[in-house]
Amino acid sequence: MRYRLFGRTGLRVSEVFLGGMALDDVTEARRIVDQYADAGGNVIDTASAYGESESLLGQVVTRRDRFVLATKYTLSRDQQDPNAAGNHRKNLVASLEQSLRRLRTDYIDVYWVHLWDRHTPLEETMRALDDAVRAGKVLYVGISDAPAWVVSRANTLAEWRGWTPFVGVQVPYSLLNRDIEREMLPMARELGLSVAAWGVLDHGVLAGSTSRVDESKLNERQRAAAAAVRKVAQEVGASPAQVAIAWTRSRSADLHPIVGMSRASQVAPSLAACDLDLPDETLRRLEAAAPFEPGPLADFITQSQESPLVMGNGEIVNRPTS
Repeated sequence: MRYRLFGRTGLRVSEVFLGGMALDDVTEARRIVDQYADAGGNVIDTASAYGESESLLGQVVTRRDRFVLATKYTLSRDQQDPNAAGNHRKNLVASLEQSLRRLRTDYIDVYWVHLWDRHTPLEETMRALDDAVRAGKVLYVGISDAPAWVVSRANTLAEWRGWTPFVGVQVPYSLLNRDIEREMLPMARELGLSVAAWGVLDHGVLAGSTSRVDESKLNERQRAAAAAVRKVAQEVGASPAQVAIAWTRSRSADLHPIVGMSRASQVAPSLAACDLDLPDETLRRLEAAAPFEPGPLADFITQSQESPLVMGNGEIVNRPTS
């Protein structure tokens, strides 16, 4: 397992994050966490809304300082209470205290905003997160499932006001779901944010699992992508899941697949994807099976940047770095 810096921080995080959503048995969860740690993994990602996941991890994570524990808040803790959901200060404080109790820890390494809440001002969320960091209950903050403009504005507010900025984003990403390539990935690259990708197997479609997926319900694009992944897996001597994870890893040096597991037997095969480097020609074949169009605006901007009419005839040989 190799490590990368988390955003523009000195925190070292492993290439693959362990997703805690599927954990539902203490004994099996302990085996999974131990095997993941023995392989060099150090990031465990969960959420207040993942059922008993936080409580299970609180029981099995005995080497607390060895791990980067990440959890999330936003989703409702009590659907009868309107203030038990959202990104406002009241829900943040209550959710954080609940997560600390469940995880049996004094601090959260990475605290994610689980989902953009359009009803709560970004200023309130960023200031409340900064207070949690200053109180020592949270070390780093990130945001999941939010538009690029929201993340950019939030970090601009943090920069101007001396608050703790987001250092990572968490988004859905797979061979079949590449929407983040339009704005999220370029934004993350520009702002120096790490990207944690969930859904890399597209709910089992790319894993080659007939037990989880009813192929009769797949559309033509899904079937073509799944077939291409299976074909490549046969050629390189890997599993379809490993190929799908390897494809995701190939897209950006700052991208970390979140791999959820419910059985310890899944740990070693999943992490083996870290050593699978697919040739460029193979990557192109996979992408051709599930075509992705950035869209008219992205095409127009790209063409404009390359047009002498817009930028002149001078060749730009390097790009200034901040």
